[in-house]
Amino acid sequence: MVSLELFDLKGKKAGAVDARDDVFAVPVKEAVVHSALIWQLASKRQGTASSKTRAEVRGGGKKPWKQKGTGRARAGTIRSPLWRGGGVTFGPKPRDYSFNLPKKVRSLAVRMAISDKASSGKLMVVEKMELKDHKTKGMQKALKDLGAENALLVLNSAGLNERRAASNIEDIKLVSSDNVTLFDILDHEWVVIDRAAVSGIEGRFSVK
Repeated sequence: MVSLELFDLKGKKAGAVDARDDVFAVPVKEAVVHSALIWQLASKRQGTASSKTRAEVRGGGKKPWKQKGTGRARAGTIRSPLWRGGGVTFGPKPRDYSFNLPKKVRSLAVRMAISDKASSGKLMVVEKMELKDHKTKGMQKALKDLGAENALLVLNSAGLNERRAASNIEDIKLVSSDNVTLFDILDHEWVVIDRAAVSGIEGRFSVK
């Protein structure tokens, strides 16, 4: 087990939380994290870019001029890629950019990213992120007191007030432990989780 410091919303230490080594203290291998990140980004690509070849462009059925005797270069169609309005050579076509990556590798990459935040002091555990109202300034003050103004909030016990308050802050994203992704962890400087989310993350990513 590894001990994670517990903070209140004023940024003061309020104890410690025991967490599993296989989730919060995993040695980091950049190659594993990189491959999982590329997999996630590739899976998000729409792959809908498309262009027309010379066979798909409208028109161009008639030979523009006879083959010989004009002094001009030979031409069989006005829809040649060399002509304006012609088809595109080797242009993009709809495709699927996703590829297979073992689930164990994807899970390991997330555990490595979380462990890296923990070892570098960029992971904070709070008892409970609870606001009196849904005003943005309340969430901003809490994060400023914690010293984590660019953060991924993993709050399993987040209510409507917390979700509304966080939704309007540019560098803040609030998710539950069921929706934590590698990209979100890497995209934010800090990771702030509540006590309930620690168990949720362990239940999802721990080695069975």
